Amino acid sequence: MTGTGRLIRLILRRDRVVLPLWVIALALIPAGYATSFESLFPTAADRLEYATVSGSNAGFVGLYGLISGSSLGEIVAWRSGFIPIMVALFAALTVIRHTRADEEFGRTELVAAGAVGRHAPLAAALITTCAASLLLGAILTAAMLGQNLPAEGAVLFGAEFALSGCAFAAVGAVAAQLTAGARGARTIAVVALGAAYALRVAGDVSAVGDGAVSWLSWLSPIGWATHIFPWGANDWWPVLLSALFVVLASGLSAVLLARRDFGGGLLPARPGPATSGLGTPLALAWRLHRGLLIGWTTGFALLGLIFGGVGGSVVDLVEDNQRVGDIFTRLGGATSLVDNYFAGTAGIVGLIASCYAVQAALRLRDEEQSGHAEPILATAVSRYAWAGSHLLFCLAGPAVALFAEGLVAGLTYTDGDLGAIVASALIELPAVWVLAAVTVLLFGLLPRLSAAAWGAPALCLLILLVGQTVRLDQWLLDVSPFTHIPHLPGGDVAVTPLLALLAIAAALTAIGLNGLRRRNIPA
Repeated sequence: MTGTGRLIRLILRRDRVVLPLWVIALALIPAGYATSFESLFPTAADRLEYATVSGSNAGFVGLYGLISGSSLGEIVAWRSGFIPIMVALFAALTVIRHTRADEEFGRTELVAAGAVGRHAPLAAALITTCAASLLLGAILTAAMLGQNLPAEGAVLFGAEFALSGCAFAAVGAVAAQLTAGARGARTIAVVALGAAYALRVAGDVSAVGDGAVSWLSWLSPIGWATHIFPWGANDWWPVLLSALFVVLASGLSAVLLARRDFGGGLLPARPGPATSGLGTPLALAWRLHRGLLIGWTTGFALLGLIFGGVGGSVVDLVEDNQRVGDIFTRLGGATSLVDNYFAGTAGIVGLIASCYAVQAALRLRDEEQSGHAEPILATAVSRYAWAGSHLLFCLAGPAVALFAEGLVAGLTYTDGDLGAIVASALIELPAVWVLAAVTVLLFGLLPRLSAAAWGAPALCLLILLVGQTVRLDQWLLDVSPFTHIPHLPGGDVAVTPLLALLAIAAALTAIGLNGLRRRNIPA
């Protein structure tokens, strides 16, 4: 553990911009919710009706979790239910960046040449990330106390966010020991987070319906955090369960670190075939992207299974609860409710697909930084052919994944229109391609800032979460390409916005490729 303190200071210096941004921004979003809900629903009756409608909508429950009551604090805690996912993602990626990524690029080896213990880099990354998560929780608690909400609920609300970050910081630490590359570690961490979210969704939506598999929420660290129910049950047991998970997972990562070779991972690397068969850039791109394509497509199919499976509970809500049925009858009936549900889930999977598109596009930058691109371009392969082979998977990969999600959801929900459900997923593609084009633009013109492309889906998610609630101006909402996507099924399809998004994506891609043609490689 020698040198841990100095490594913590190094991490704080390297992340002096990014770390405060996600800590402060994610902590203050719920404060905006509190102010907005207080003005939107000034009376207890207004809040009760909102809580009844929202808590009975399977789409809302899938996105935000269960709502425990109708007080202002309970509504704010429920509406903030997706933010712990973002906290967990940032925490896991931060730990991997300062452990596996540094080891992969040789930074850890330089540091280890000094008076630094074997476990010091891992300990520094975990301590810094967990401290940032706890600071986020403290800021959130202070913000909620500033809204004159009860103190115990405010403390537990902060703990919900903090423990989500700490739990997946530990997951990221474990993932960093399993593979020899940062890309593989990130994939494992993201898959673990996706599985935790899927378990929470399945369990909570089941709890709203017949409750047959509501226990699934208790298999997920995200489920534990959202079942604290601040200002409602104020349950401390999930806090203790999450804290125990953090300790055990952190300890496991330290044990795994001691058992692996420096620069290697516990999962063995597969040897390549005796003959490559990589005669074209497209064949090489297929070899590099096929694992990513299969993994994302499988994940989207599982999402479709979950979203389609819980779609039937939407109708059950209307049939089993007369009061809820009356409310939704005024809103258009059960058919309209189901359409809104699948339109809402399509927006979610569209945002997730944009993350796949960004990751696939950033493979170009990874190939350049690792030195793999230079020998390829030293042959007769043009820059356009090399980049185009990767961009094919950047564009077609999300299409395949979205089609898989829509197809599985439509087949699972047997009472719906299969074609309409598939179309609701595929219509998100123009917005997904715009974010992929932003990545290509940065890679071509400002390659050192390529990683900033992740800010685009983060901004779109932020607009989705807070845009309508805090009443952002329409021009701010229009910044997100997903704002311009028609809501299907049930809505009208306007061709002009879709063509405009496709034109923007094409223009940004062309500018990025032109920049790639003109600049040096490696940059």
